[in-house]
Amino acid sequence: MLIRLAVLASCLSHAGPSTAQPLATTRAPLAASPSDARRFHATLEATRFRALLDSEWQWNMQQSPERATAAGDHRYDDKLRDASPEAVAQREQHQRDYLRTLRHVDVDVLTGEDRISYDFALQDAQLAVDFQQYPALKTRVLSAMSGVQLGLPSMMNDFPVRTELDARHALARLKAMPRRIAQDIGWLREGKRLGWVTFKASLSRVPDQIDQLLARPLAEQPLLAPFTRLPADMPADRKAALQDEAAAVLQAQVAPAFLELRKVVVDELLPVSPDDGAMSAYPDGAEIYKLFVRGQTTLALDAKTVHEIGEAEMARVHVQIADVMKQVGFTGSYAEFADQLAHDPKSYYTSADELLAGYRDIAKRVDPQLTKLFVTLPRTPYGIRAIPAYEGPNTIEHYSPGAADASTPGWFNANVVALSSRPKWDMVDLFMHEGVPGHHLQISRAHELEQLPMFRRLAQVNAYVEGWALYAESLGDELGMYDDPYARYGFLRAQAWRAGRLVVDTGIHALGWTRAQAIDYMVDSAGLAPDDAASEVDRYYVMPGQALGYKLGELKIRELRQKAHDALGERFDLRAFNQEIIDHGALPLPVLERVIEAWIERVRSGVMLPPIADAR
Repeated sequence: MLIRLAVLASCLSHAGPSTAQPLATTRAPLAASPSDARRFHATLEATRFRALLDSEWQWNMQQSPERATAAGDHRYDDKLRDASPEAVAQREQHQRDYLRTLRHVDVDVLTGEDRISYDFALQDAQLAVDFQQYPALKTRVLSAMSGVQLGLPSMMNDFPVRTELDARHALARLKAMPRRIAQDIGWLREGKRLGWVTFKASLSRVPDQIDQLLARPLAEQPLLAPFTRLPADMPADRKAALQDEAAAVLQAQVAPAFLELRKVVVDELLPVSPDDGAMSAYPDGAEIYKLFVRGQTTLALDAKTVHEIGEAEMARVHVQIADVMKQVGFTGSYAEFADQLAHDPKSYYTSADELLAGYRDIAKRVDPQLTKLFVTLPRTPYGIRAIPAYEGPNTIEHYSPGAADASTPGWFNANVVALSSRPKWDMVDLFMHEGVPGHHLQISRAHELEQLPMFRRLAQVNAYVEGWALYAESLGDELGMYDDPYARYGFLRAQAWRAGRLVVDTGIHALGWTRAQAIDYMVDSAGLAPDDAASEVDRYYVMPGQALGYKLGELKIRELRQKAHDALGERFDLRAFNQEIIDHGALPLPVLERVIEAWIERVRSGVMLPPIADAR
């Protein structure tokens, strides 16, 4: 188009004399200038780029039906993700093609949110292609932390049923499960061939998870959950027929598929499952761990640097814990203090209902105060519920997002199975992390940013999402939630726990630590009970680098807050800062840093945009 505009301008300037003489004040209406051409090119390139992002999003929804449903896109509710080798190969080719297309975008003409989107998309696409260097990673489909034995029940438990068609889509997904499970069995066998079997401490828990899932009575079976909430206006005979068909599919097709998976785990995988699950113990593991660190933190940090950051953070937090011990008059060691609190019966609720009521009371204290921290709050509601018993006592509290279209609420999931390891003094920081102002507030706000492309509204950048949630715990200070010294200890112990993750994750995967050494460190330095520490360490083994995002993300947000405070002085507004952090969706940390630096300059210059309104 630049050439065509130039030719047009040339034609106009060399035209012969006209038979009619124009007025002296008249200018050629089609005269084009270089600035006009640049603006036209920038507009066209931005339009093309947005279309590319939308096309990529639509492709992702088609490829990931479960994610589409969770996002409120119900076009593929009757399908499950195809995990066949052929489908995986096609997705990898698409990722390579997408990266090449991104690299041909004229990034220099993109501005504002388009430039943020480009920086994010390019980093994400490059990482996906880089992971393709290591085909064995495709076989990592099962552990006690993830896999079909957890993902499929959770997906069905939250499947939206508003019409009879929805219920029939749920039935189609149920019927698709045996094929999906068989595909994962194929990947597990390939992993065995390549020397990539999940380590024993985690894999050995999977058979019991499957047993507990299948042992549940039909009325409490999460795989049948959609059929327990059929529409009220659906005729009774059709309800009964649908429920009977779903139960028959479960018993005749799905349960046998899960039992076959269990058999493969017990007979084929556990006998060769390694005792050492460190990345360094697997083929190419050292290089792969570097890639995991980059992907999970979005930062260019080596393992030794991360390890040292964790040690420094641990030392800082222990000074504050010592102040709390002094405040309550405890004169013994930190280990003795932690042990005393852990074994005090008054620290625990004795029933699931009491624990849930305790979390709901915390919510009632936090919710009215959120306007002290934010200019605009999301409208999507959240609830507090118990985790399903089959997930087991080692499952920690976690958040389930609502749909992007607000058709379903968010959920704070509380573990009521292990009451003896859920102390009251740890509940405030846990709620603020998983609920508000943590995951629920940030994720729901991102969903409502309708001016952003969908991939950013639903982005789950680990270092940002978990870093924000850990930063959100600290906002309890502004709300007076840690005035009680024991609640403050709970917050500080959570800080020590996340600092310990930097030390232990890098220790086991890159620095030669043993599992026992890692568990001891989390007990002695992070204040975790031995069983909790073991569960945590096993999580780090099967999710390399993921645990690094919490503390590194929080530290980056706190660094940016301090930078803004120092630069703006009296003009620094915590509500505006927090709003700016969450009003662009989850971002890689280097991109977030550029966003906040630009915000600081706008505040300095007095050119401030109003907060982004809720478009709903």
